[in-house]
Amino acid sequence: MSEAIEHRLVIVGGGAGGLELATRLGRRYRKTNIQVTLVDANLTHIWKPLLHEVAAGTINSYEDELNYFGHAAKNNFEFQLGRLQAVDRDNNTISLQEITGNNAEVIANARTISYDTLVLAIGSQANDFNTPGAEENCVFIDSRQEAERFHQAFLGAYLRAHGQEEEQSLNIAIVGAGATGVELAAELTQAAKEFIRYGLRGLKPTNVSISLIEAGPSILPVLPARVAQAAHKQLESLGVKVLTDTRVAKITEDGLETDDGTVIPAVLKAWSAGIKAPALLADIEGLESNRINQLVVTPTLQTTQDASIFAMGDCSSYTPEGEERAIPPKAQAAHQQASFLYNALHQHVHQKPLGHFVYSDKGSLISLSKEGTVGILGSSINVRGKLARLVYVSLYRMHQYALHGMVRTSLLLVRDLFARGSKPTLKLH
Repeated sequence: MSEAIEHRLVIVGGGAGGLELATRLGRRYRKTNIQVTLVDANLTHIWKPLLHEVAAGTINSYEDELNYFGHAAKNNFEFQLGRLQAVDRDNNTISLQEITGNNAEVIANARTISYDTLVLAIGSQANDFNTPGAEENCVFIDSRQEAERFHQAFLGAYLRAHGQEEEQSLNIAIVGAGATGVELAAELTQAAKEFIRYGLRGLKPTNVSISLIEAGPSILPVLPARVAQAAHKQLESLGVKVLTDTRVAKITEDGLETDDGTVIPAVLKAWSAGIKAPALLADIEGLESNRINQLVVTPTLQTTQDASIFAMGDCSSYTPEGEERAIPPKAQAAHQQASFLYNALHQHVHQKPLGHFVYSDKGSLISLSKEGTVGILGSSINVRGKLARLVYVSLYRMHQYALHGMVRTSLLLVRDLFARGSKPTLKLH
C-alpha cells in the first residue's frame, strides 16, 4: 500500500517556467511522498519564443514539441490535461474546465484538483486594448494554435496564387514592433523567398508587402536606441515597411485604419502589441491583481494575500524595492523564477524561511531570420551578427538542457545538425 501524500504541489501552466519547475521538482521528490502535478490545457509544449517561426512556417512545430504525458512519466511528476477555470482558496482546490476536441467530443472532463501549495504560471495573452475589429480580424501570435492559424492563412495565399496567369499580390500587416512583431516580419520575408525555391511562384517576394506598425516612436523599445535603429534599417532593407508613431484605430476585414484616417490594406493581420494575463486571475477572490490582470507578488513570489499561492512568469507582477518598473515579461525572467522557486518551494514545503528573488537582466536578442541577430548582452554590450546569433540559439538549448539534461540535449543538437540539409526549410502543409 502506497504512503499517504504528505504535500500536494500543483503547478498550473506548462510554459517555459512552469515546465522547467515541474521537471526539476519531479526529479527532486522522486523517492518522497511529495506529489508534483502540472496542469496545462494542451497536450504538448513548444518554446514560446519560437512562435514567430511557426507562424511563418520556417520551423515545423510538430518536430520541436514536447509531449507532457511522456515527459511527466520520465521525470516523476503527474500531468493533468485541463484549463484553469477557478481557484477556491477556502477549500484549497482548483477547478478545470471541460476540454473538447475538433468534433466536440470530450477529451478531458471538468474536475477539481486539491493543492497544499499552488503555483500559477499560466502566461499571458495578447492585449488588443479594445481596438475595434481586432478580435474579429487579427491573428494573435501568443499561442501555438494561433501561430499555426496564421501559417495556414499565409500558406493558403501562396497555394491560391499558384498557377494563376496574372501576377498576384499579398498585403500583410503586423501591429506591434516589439520582439515578436519584428521577428515575425523578418521571418516572413525569408519565407517569401523560400516559397520560390519550392515552385510556388504565383507570389513573387516583391509582390508581398509587409507593414510593421508601432504606436511608439521607435521599434524594439527594450533595446538601446542605436541597436533598435540598426534593426529598423535592416528590416527596411528586407522590404518591410516600418511605420512608427502610428496608432491603429480600427481593423476591418480588408485592412487597418490609423487614428489620422490612413488606410493600410492587409489580407493577413497579426497582432503582437502588448500583453495581459488571463482575466480569471483578476476574479480570484481576495488576491491582488493589477490593471492587466497580473497577480501581484512579494519578493518570495508568493501572492500578497495568500502565502500558499505563488505566481511566476507573465501572469505575475513583481517590482523590486527601489525600482520603478516591474520585471519584464520575458522568457529569461520565467527561467530565473523557476530556478528560484525550485529552492524556495522546498523551503516552503518544510516550513522554513524563503529567500528573495533577485532578477538579473541578461539583455535582449532579436532574430532577423537568416539576415542576422541584434541585441544587447547584460546592460551595455551591443551585439550583432554571428556572435549574437550564436547566443540567441543557445537560449533555446539552455531551455532544452533544463528539461532533458546534457546527454539528450546533445543528441537533439546532433539530430538538428544532420537534419538541416535533408528536410524542407518551410512547412508546406
